[in-house]
Amino acid sequence: MLLRFAAGRPVSGVTCAFLAWAAERLAAERVRVLVLVWDNAGWHVSRAVRAWIADHNRRTKLTGGCRLLVCRLPSRSPWLNPIEPKWAHGKRAVAEPEHKLAGDELKRRLCDHYRCPLLAPLAQQAA
Repeated sequence: MLLRFAAGRPVSGVTCAFLAWAAERLAAERVRVLVLVWDNAGWHVSRAVRAWIADHNRRTKLTGGCRLLVCRLPSRSPWLNPIEPKWAHGKRAVAEPEHKLAGDELKRRLCDHYRCPLLAPLAQQAA
């Protein structure tokens, strides 16, 4: 599992930065296709993200790397998304009912639970 946090809201610029990071990392591992099972969140369906993915896939076809294949889920269908059970299990594993965790502590616990390195958060991209 690849886990990366974002500074601020998950807007299109952050989504593109995440996809670039994931595609680069997977290409280094010789993964040829990343299948994105996506809901209809605004940052998934935005024109900017769709254009970035199309451009990335055109470049990948010419130069090699990890192609991105988007599989959109129907609206209001979280049971079809294979990541949802992993998130639910992770939330139960790291949360404390007695008090709310600070952001840094929550990030650390999630990375420990999913055995992922805690990387610097992705920054908002200027428009």
